[in-house]
Amino acid sequence: MPNEVLTGAQAIVRSLELLGIDTIFGLPGGAILPTYDPLMDSKKIRHILVRHEQGAGHAAEGYASASGKLGVCIATSGPGATNLVTAIADAHMDSVPMLVITGQVPSTHIGTDAFQEADIVGITMPITKHSFLVTKAEDIPGVIAAAVQIATTGRPGPVLVDVAKDAQNQKAEFIWPPKIDLPGFKPTTKAHGKQIAAAADLILSSSKPVLYIGGGSIRAGAHKELLKIAELTGAPAVTTLMARGALPDTHPQNLGMPGMHGTVPAVTALQKSDLLITLGARFDDRVTGDAKSFAKGAKVIHIDIDPAEIGKIRHADVPIVGDLKEVLQELNAELEAKTKGKKPDLKEWWVFIDGLKKRYPLGYDWPEDGMLSPQYVIERIGELSGPEAIFAAGVGQHQMWSAQFIKYERPNSWLNSGGAGTMGYSVPAAMGAKVAQPERLVWAIDGDGCFQMTNQELATCTINDIPIKVAIINNSSLGMVRQWQSLFYNGRYSNTDLHTGQDSVMIPDFLKLADAYGCLGIRVTKKEEVDAAIKLAMETNDRPVVIDFVVGKDAMVWPMVPAGLSNDEVQFAKDAAPVWDGQE
Repeated sequence: MPNEVLTGAQAIVRSLELLGIDTIFGLPGGAILPTYDPLMDSKKIRHILVRHEQGAGHAAEGYASASGKLGVCIATSGPGATNLVTAIADAHMDSVPMLVITGQVPSTHIGTDAFQEADIVGITMPITKHSFLVTKAEDIPGVIAAAVQIATTGRPGPVLVDVAKDAQNQKAEFIWPPKIDLPGFKPTTKAHGKQIAAAADLILSSSKPVLYIGGGSIRAGAHKELLKIAELTGAPAVTTLMARGALPDTHPQNLGMPGMHGTVPAVTALQKSDLLITLGARFDDRVTGDAKSFAKGAKVIHIDIDPAEIGKIRHADVPIVGDLKEVLQELNAELEAKTKGKKPDLKEWWVFIDGLKKRYPLGYDWPEDGMLSPQYVIERIGELSGPEAIFAAGVGQHQMWSAQFIKYERPNSWLNSGGAGTMGYSVPAAMGAKVAQPERLVWAIDGDGCFQMTNQELATCTINDIPIKVAIINNSSLGMVRQWQSLFYNGRYSNTDLHTGQDSVMIPDFLKLADAYGCLGIRVTKKEEVDAAIKLAMETNDRPVVIDFVVGKDAMVWPMVPAGLSNDEVQFAKDAAPVWDGQE
């Protein structure tokens, strides 16, 4: 029986359908228009029309991060493609599996500076796992299938497929399944047995171990294995910004988040440890501070799917390349066999850590100006929403407070831009998460600065019945930048006032903006109004909700390790001394 003959555009849609893709976020334009025509007829794929291509990219990220599945976005050539670049870079930094499809000018026009031409393959080469340029219709099924395989196996990440307009219009036999030949792409998933044994021996000989859990644990779906190794070893654990929820916050061994704004027990445990059991983490500078002074007395077991990460920042005494879920299954079995159910004796280590927990609990003060405490607002959102909700944060102070003061009990409940630090991530990411998990309560916790970058996607939410809840932590400024100006620039607030919340004229008025987008708008200025507003938002599911929480300008994120300094210099306030004296 002969194969069906399809246009390249039809082949794109058919390939996506056969690969199980059910949702695409995108915006059409001339160079991708041939593909939008058969997309209209698909009964299996829901296309969500965004208001800006960056929103499509972040929505695809949110969809992927909330569900563990592949996120897909689509745009036209030139500015349509370049508007996706920020989201692609974001997905690359945070290992988010994403397929990006862009239209390109006809192959005969490539390189001529044709209308809306941009070398998007060249532009995205450093920020994708791979970028394809397709100029022939017959290549489309194989390229799409290969792109999905690359994006979702090994270390996840974004893959771009740029398709020339004439390739979309050409006809060719549709051959499925295509043969995929990727000789240079063979991810290692299973560890070497000798390395597993060496890791187990090092763990059992350690007196001050720490489980250093990174975002790779979320991507690997290794939360059950993490819980088991925590219980087998009895070691304290820290969960990085990207790993919040990988180990439940209520677990007694979880010390919380390490790093620049981490808890004192988490930061200090890493510094004083004799062994870092590093699980899907990459020794990011926001965790290590000055890398030369980071955990100087510790040996390192480093488990990661990406061999390029091992030894990049810190020498690994036991390097293990492999899928974290599979590696931990082997390591747990080895530990069980060697301990025979008896946990290592870490009593002295826990006496020191428990002292830190008692002496330096995470907390906050109410603003002296009588304004709302932003930490209190975020804490109440978490407490009233519960662990089954999803929280997507923008970037800045509200992001750190969300990581600190919301309890995360499960993976994929906390979405944020960790590596790239992208303002504007929250609203479209929450939108994508709600599409992926429609039965869950989804919050976008945003700053007044971040919100103004992508709030147009509220129109997308209203029209497509995606009732997300948006909490604007409105301090009328670029809060994290202002904090640094307070601490390091003598309070010279150069271009950080946004005039959105504490001036006689609010520009914009977020309630009017919410109404213009068909959302329920609520403003909260007093503590006694907080719970009622959150509950009303949770009860409103016929449209999105925007709550404008007007908070104090001067609240700061503490603790803090100033950039470039050692984690030994973690501080509580502007003129605070280091919080521990080096004595155990």
